[in-house]
Amino acid sequence: MRVPGVGELSSGDPASVTVQNALGKARAAMREGQDEVIIGCDTVVYLGGTIHGKPADESTARGMLRGLAGRTHEVLSGLAVLDGTRELTALERTSVTFRDLGEEMLAWYLATGEWRGRAGGYAIQGAGAALVRAVSGDYENVVGLPLARLLDVYPELLSL
Repeated sequence: MRVPGVGELSSGDPASVTVQNALGKARAAMREGQDEVIIGCDTVVYLGGTIHGKPADESTARGMLRGLAGRTHEVLSGLAVLDGTRELTALERTSVTFRDLGEEMLAWYLATGEWRGRAGGYAIQGAGAALVRAVSGDYENVVGLPLARLLDVYPELLSL
């Protein structure tokens, strides 16, 4: 696994932003002349015309979570697969509805520290599951890698 230090887009059409970020990450990880498959992925939370990436600090995470509370938002993941001859891209969308979050629940979740490095300030596969009322679509997309869409784009992964 290589994690390239690539600047990410954070404004614009959320579908385009996530796909372009995924492609940028994959291109940065690709080594010239190497015969390998590179997968890039980028995930954002989108609500009300705003892209919520990874919060910089606890105060920002608190604001993001307050904004998501009691509402339905979209989780978008852009995928890019580079195999030396092709650049394939795809997008997955999942709707997530949050519970109403009181100050006590917000404080509890923020104290877990799980919000760090997470789009929208939460991790559904951990303690963040307590914040969620419903998911419509691919759960794995919310976790961060929409495997079903990845296999749609690049079924050759099953034979590697």
